[in-house]
Order: sequence, then C-alpha cells, then structure tokens
Amino acid sequence: MTDTAMRQTLSERTDTQIREVLAGRRRGIRSLFLFAGPAVIASIAYMDPGNFATNIQAGSGYGYTLLWVVLVANLIAMLFQALSAKLGIVTGHNLAEMCRNEFSPPVRYGMWVVSEIAAMATDLAEFLGGAIGLALLFQMPLIAGMAVTAAVTYGVLMFEGRGFRPMELIIGGLVAVIGLCYLIELFIAPVAWGQAGLGMIMPAMPDSTALTISVGIIGATVMPHALYLHSGLTQHRAAARDNSERRKLVRFSNWECVIALAIAGAVNMAMVIMAAAAFHAGHSDVSEIETAYHTLTPLLGGAAASVFLISLMASGISSSAVGTMAGQMIMQGFVGFRIPIWIRRLVTMLPAFVVVLMGVNTTDALVYSQVVLSFALPIPMIALVMFTRSRAIMGEFANRRLTDLLAIVGTIVILGLNAILLLQTFGVAIPAIGGA
Repeated sequence: MTDTAMRQTLSERTDTQIREVLAGRRRGIRSLFLFAGPAVIASIAYMDPGNFATNIQAGSGYGYTLLWVVLVANLIAMLFQALSAKLGIVTGHNLAEMCRNEFSPPVRYGMWVVSEIAAMATDLAEFLGGAIGLALLFQMPLIAGMAVTAAVTYGVLMFEGRGFRPMELIIGGLVAVIGLCYLIELFIAPVAWGQAGLGMIMPAMPDSTALTISVGIIGATVMPHALYLHSGLTQHRAAARDNSERRKLVRFSNWECVIALAIAGAVNMAMVIMAAAAFHAGHSDVSEIETAYHTLTPLLGGAAASVFLISLMASGISSSAVGTMAGQMIMQGFVGFRIPIWIRRLVTMLPAFVVVLMGVNTTDALVYSQVVLSFALPIPMIALVMFTRSRAIMGEFANRRLTDLLAIVGTIVILGLNAILLLQTFGVAIPAIGGA
C-alpha cells in the first residue's frame, strides 16, 4: 500500500475503489459491497420502533391477517427509495434542494414546515423506542433510559463528520443486530407458516381498527424523512462524471435498494409473525411494547424477551441518529442553513420528554406518530414522482412508462388510505375490506 493510500480516510479509500469499479479496473463480488451504504442507512427507517408498535398491534390483534399490508408497503418503499437514490445520483441535488429550486417560496416553506413536523414525529417514535428497550432491559426508569439513549445517539452522530463510510458501517452493524434478533425470535416462536403465507397474499381488512393499524404500518414503513435522506446520501457519494458512470451507479443503487429493503421488509414481517404466534391466541389484547416484553417471558422464555429488547434498543439508537441526519438535510435543502447538531437533537427530543412527563401511553404515542407520518408522506412522494419523471431534470434517466405508472399508483394508494383514515377520524363509518 502506498503512503498516499495509507493517509486516505476510510471514506476516501472507498471512493477511490468505487471509481476503479466504474472504470472497469476492479471486479468481483467484493466490489459490490463498496456500493452498499445509502440504502442500508435509509432502510433503518423501515425498522424503527414505530414499526415495533404497529406490528405488535397488527400481529396480536389480527394474527397473520395484515401481513399483506406490510408486503405492499415494502414494495412501495423499494420503488420510492430507488427513485430518491436516482434523483441524487443523476442531478447531484437531494430532494429538499430540488424542491427549493423548483417550487415557489410559499410552497417550499409549507413543505419544509410539514417535513419538520414529520421529522419530530419520527424522532418521537425512534427516541422513545430506544429508551423503552434500554429501560426494560436494564431495569431503569424510563427518563434515565431516555437520557442514556440521547447520549449514545449523539455519540453515533459524531462519526458523521468522518465521512460517509463510518456511518454506513455503524448503521449496517445495527441493522445486522436487528435482523439477527428477529431470526432468533422466529426459531423460538411457534409460527403457523401456512397461515402466515396466506396472510401475505390474501388482502383482508377485518374492521376499522385494523384500518387504523394498517395506515400506521404504511406510515411506519414508507417514511418521509427516508425519501429526503436517500437522495442526499447518493448526491455526493462517488459523484458520477458522465452518463456512463451514472448508469452504473443507478444500476448498483437499484440492486442495493432491493436487497436492503427486502431485509427490512423481512424484519417487519418477522415482527408481525412473532406477535401473531406469541400473542394472538389467548393474548390478543397485547398492544404495548412493555406488555409484549412482560408477556413474552412466561410464553417463550427470558431469552426471547431479552432478544426482543436488544433489537428494540438497536432500532431506536440507529433510527434516531439517522432521523437527525435527515432533519439536518431537510432544513439545509429547503431553507439553506444548518443548526448545530446538538440543538437539533435537543429540539427533536423534547416531544418525547413531554409525552413521558404527561403520562401519555408510550405505545399509543408511537402508533399515532406513525399516523402523523402517513399524512406527511404524500408531499415528498408527489414531489419525487414529479422530478424523476421530468426529462428536463433527469434527461435520459427520466422514469420509464411502467416505473411512472407504478409510482403514481403507489402515491394514489397512500392518498386513498389517508383519506379513508381522515373520514374515519371524523366519525364516518368505513366498511371492512373483506373478512378476517
């Protein structure tokens, strides 16, 4: 290794090696791992504590019936994360910057406010989830768990200043921990795999509560801040010098999105399956993370309960760090300035402390935070479809007809679910969509 290579940081070495792959001087399976990172970081948004809350309620209350909702949400997420990554690669701008460049000031400031509210709702779920896991595992007060979670999250964020690669590896390690935990859970829980398979392919909506949980699942799976973040993670990472390199980067990015979000989807399904197997028969009223932990111990043993909490802690810490990164990117993109990371961390933590000090049920707060996210979600989705289908912006990389159609359908599905939930909120009776 040359002196120059030894002096390079990990991120600089990764960038150099990516350029060797793009130039055709480096090949092999190991080269593919150089492109893994942006979708891995974005995928943690799909395994955050909000998912734990909604998936536990779905599995305990409705068994395997709502697995199809998780599958549909994950397929929509794959498509939109791929579009977000492509926007960053092709234009060199993230989604928030494109909104600032293309929309009038009133529109972009309105989008910024809604996005900041969504970022706070996101952090409420992520921060509370990590604190709950820590408090239960180590038998400490929830407030103490929140303080420790805040310190650990801030420590993780300090690595962002060392370039893109250290953060990718840290988040990737935490994703691996979550995935391993749920793999263990599936071996412990008495899963009815035939029923689980049917639940994935047979749409059903037993009642209005299932509808609320389903919209929560959508809100916990397709995340507004993840759409903003992914484009920012790809915009400067080994920036393409010509269209040939852009095509290669987009191709590698698409594969990474499929693999990373397939893993995230599998984890979400595993959460529902575990809750269905453990709670639905005899404990269908289990709807809170704390209750799930205490109920798991006598049902499946202390190991299953501890593994559940470890995955929750890893999820809360990693997703809270990623949410803060996304918040910084959203603010800088929409209004052109940044605030110190500790101020943003402090401001976005405040709602969580308020919820706890007011005595609000934490799991209910997690679920309703996901419903808030589902209402904020159409804004970046619509903007993303508008930008990626535009030849003036994307050139030859503009969406093809099928991609465009699927993206529009996905957006309509989200808007339709939100409209149904809004009607339900105002007391309009919504008939169930099929039986249990």
